[in-house]
Amino acid sequence: MAEQSTPPDPQGSLETALAHTQRLLALSPVMAEEQAAEILRVVPDHPQTQLYLGVAQRLQGKAGVARYTFQSLLTRQPHFAQAHYEMGLVHAELGDPQSAIAALKKATEVNTQHAAAWRALGDQLTLTGDVAAADDAYCQHIKSAVNDPQLMEAAVALCDNELAVAERLLKDFLKIHPTDVGAIRMLAELATRLGRYEDAENLLSRCLELMPSFSAARHNYAIVLYRQNKSEKTIAQLDKLLEADPRNVTYRNLQAASLVSVGNYDAAIVIYDAMLKDHPQHALGWMSYGHALKTVGRQADSITAYRESIKLKPNLGEAYWSLANLKTFRFTDDDVRQIHDQLASKNLSTEDDFHLHFTLGKALEDLKHYEQSFEHYAVGNKKRRLEIDYNAEDTSAHVQRSKKLFTKSFLSNRAGQGCTLADPIFIVGLPRSGSTLVEQILSSHSQVEGTMELPDIMAMSRRIGGRKKREEESNYPEALADLKPEELHALGEEFINRTRIQRREGKAFFIDKMPNNFLHTGFIHLILPNAKIIDARRHPLGCCFSIFKQHFARGQNFSYSLEDIGRYYSDYVDLMAHVDAVLPGRVHRIIYEHMVSDTETEIRRLLAYCGLDFEEQCLRYYENNRAVRTASSEQVRKPIYKEGVDQWQHYEPWLNPLKTVLEPVLSGYPD
Repeated sequence: MAEQSTPPDPQGSLETALAHTQRLLALSPVMAEEQAAEILRVVPDHPQTQLYLGVAQRLQGKAGVARYTFQSLLTRQPHFAQAHYEMGLVHAELGDPQSAIAALKKATEVNTQHAAAWRALGDQLTLTGDVAAADDAYCQHIKSAVNDPQLMEAAVALCDNELAVAERLLKDFLKIHPTDVGAIRMLAELATRLGRYEDAENLLSRCLELMPSFSAARHNYAIVLYRQNKSEKTIAQLDKLLEADPRNVTYRNLQAASLVSVGNYDAAIVIYDAMLKDHPQHALGWMSYGHALKTVGRQADSITAYRESIKLKPNLGEAYWSLANLKTFRFTDDDVRQIHDQLASKNLSTEDDFHLHFTLGKALEDLKHYEQSFEHYAVGNKKRRLEIDYNAEDTSAHVQRSKKLFTKSFLSNRAGQGCTLADPIFIVGLPRSGSTLVEQILSSHSQVEGTMELPDIMAMSRRIGGRKKREEESNYPEALADLKPEELHALGEEFINRTRIQRREGKAFFIDKMPNNFLHTGFIHLILPNAKIIDARRHPLGCCFSIFKQHFARGQNFSYSLEDIGRYYSDYVDLMAHVDAVLPGRVHRIIYEHMVSDTETEIRRLLAYCGLDFEEQCLRYYENNRAVRTASSEQVRKPIYKEGVDQWQHYEPWLNPLKTVLEPVLSGYPD
């Protein structure tokens, strides 16, 4: 039976009444508010009681009323850290991140050890896109959340990025205190920074076994799962977090992103819609909302969302690029002036800077100012290249190792092994090669479901190679030689099971359009011998320069140098030629220019290869309203236009570095 609200006994203890109010906050915020009001009638302006009153109001969703309560309290008690913290939470719920940040900063100034305030500050800074400041706030949260001197020393080392020192201190501590959840969570944070996500996942799972109510650890757990593309598990953790804190914008934002990653765009859009009504100042939220709207074909609404994010954060380069990335969008003269103004400003982050250069390259291309356009594409690529770690030799070495392993005898000795299901259709090649067009055509067939660029084959290959971090050596593909028939079969089944969440329509076949899977063609053949593999190929200069113009959110680290792109294309041609030699007819190749010039013939050939009857709607693929996540999403919603085939020729005077690298394959295209 719920506790009853009772007025404080004039003869009794104020402390007893306050303790009762505090208990009621967890049990019934409505009754806690009534209790606090009763106390204030007897003891007007009592600070702790007024704090409880505001908390009770906030917990009921009465953020506006709570703000007034905390304002009144802070007028009389300007150094009350907990009141500043609560005011920060109220501003956050009212969708005012800047005021929330100011209040939370004040709370941490008054009490530098206020762990909850540091964490909430990190969340709000993340929402505004200030990643560096957010990381610092999260570090301060870790330091302030521990009391043991050894853990404090480890926390300082972790925040100073002295990871080896922090790891030694934490492991030594956990030998003596193996169930200390704070230390386990810190070790998981260290593993996350090192990119050891599986280790972090296991540590956080253990942490939550010991303390299921540890919401900070559960949030970390959800993030680690999300980074490993374990979306179902991520959503399950977020459901638990949101059950306890349903208005938390950080949880809601990650929940929407997780739903997007499994193709549930409608549910994600509902969450973004509600979240942005509560938090209309959330610039990054508007941008993510725009991405989801674009994917489902609501272009006008996506443009509105992107424009709103720019209005809230005029230097948000990714929002400008998101407009450019619609491909069919055209910037106004005012837009171009605004982009120039932002590039001239002094407070632009590196990421915003290169996004704006890519954007201006596209805007000037549309205006046919090709030389200036190329200059901005080149600057954007140069700045992006400095931010990434890519060595073209690694790709070339992988291709040569694959050719050495996947010989005719190696493959014939394993014929008939693997999972015999024929559900998957893989479309491989390079980005910007026409693969989205092929996917759109196939997914217009009644038996085929289009999904997205699935990361599963690459994730499985990393695991087989024993590689946890980028700088570590991988034993892939050589490790495939040691796999037994039942292991190959299990890997094929694993892929089918991992991707099941993407198959929302229950059709017989589904598409995995991850272009980089060409590097794993041999692996795919071993584990799924009946799967279809389609190689979408485009003219070397057309494809490579289109890649150079494109800023990819992640995963295409070869794409920011003309020389690197040319090397990658050459390696791709080399490997696929080897596959043709050792597995003749296994891969169906589509030449983009042939698809443009003789669409129906190519579509009929494609369907025949897939064992599908011809269906008229495949010719009207542009009427398909499915969600499309790639940069070509708007282009494939229109009939094929031939003008796009030779656009690279406008830039030919500046493509000599690319031509030099591509020379061996240029003369042989398309053969």
